[in-house]
This record gives sequence, structure tokens and C-alpha cells, in this order.
Amino acid sequence: MSESHEKYMLRAIELAREGMESNDGGPFGCVVVKDGEIIGEGNNRVTSTNDPTAHAEVVAIRNACEALGAFQLDGCTIYTSCEPCPMCLGAIYWARPARVFYAGTQSDAAEAGFDDAHIYRELEKPNDERQRPMINLLREEAREVFAAWIEKLDKTEY
Repeated sequence: MSESHEKYMLRAIELAREGMESNDGGPFGCVVVKDGEIIGEGNNRVTSTNDPTAHAEVVAIRNACEALGAFQLDGCTIYTSCEPCPMCLGAIYWARPARVFYAGTQSDAAEAGFDDAHIYRELEKPNDERQRPMINLLREEAREVFAAWIEKLDKTEY
């Protein structure tokens, strides 16, 4: 592995430690790199912002997209201090970076009290069997909006 990859991962790990020590949230950090430059970084800020979506990867992706003036991370690499949770993995896929490096694993996070295995199990269940049931309501009204989107001529595809 190249020294630059290690440099960026060490920064992600440093952000994890800084965030933990300042009580921003859990021990997670992330950087987004494009063309050898860090364009976004973040640490977990769930408890300091009362935002359950403020995971390090989401914070870093938001910062990087703002820096790029774009909603996708084409040609970027993400370095995260831990294997992404399901939410962050979804955000990563929507952002479309070229690749992702991670340090700690799901099992390492679970040992520290951050176990997301139950979410993966929930995703395999039908909507009505989940701990938080997903109940379909007003589908046809929502489909009308999707139909309008399909016909919209000035939309920005993503």
C-alpha cells in the first residue's frame, strides 16, 4: 500500500480520535481525497449535533460535495476509520466515489458498542416484519409525482 494511502487513513483515524476526545460523537473519522488533496473531512457528530445521520462519512461527503460544487464524488477516494455502516454505505453509493479504504471492521466497531448487524438483518425482512414496520400509504399520489419527474424536461439526472 502506498504511503499516500496510509497518510490519508492516518488523518481519518486522527479525526476519529479528535472527535471522540472532544465529545462530538463516536470514534469515527473520514476524509475524501481528489487528485491527491483532501477536499472533505469529518468526524462523527451525532451527539454534539443531535443528528443521527451525522456519521463521519456523511459529514465528509457533505463537505467534499460542497467543495466540489457537485453532488457526486467522481474520481474521489474515501478513507474512513471504520467499515461503513448501512446508512453510510448507502451515502457512499449515492455519492459514487471511485473507491473506499477502511481501517476498523464491523466486528471492531461492535466490540466498542457500535453493532449494526441488526440493521443488516432488518433489511432482509419484508417491510411489515421489521422492528419499525414500513407501512405503504398513498402510493398512487406519490406515483403521480414520479410520473411528473419522468416527463420533466429540465431535471438534473443523478
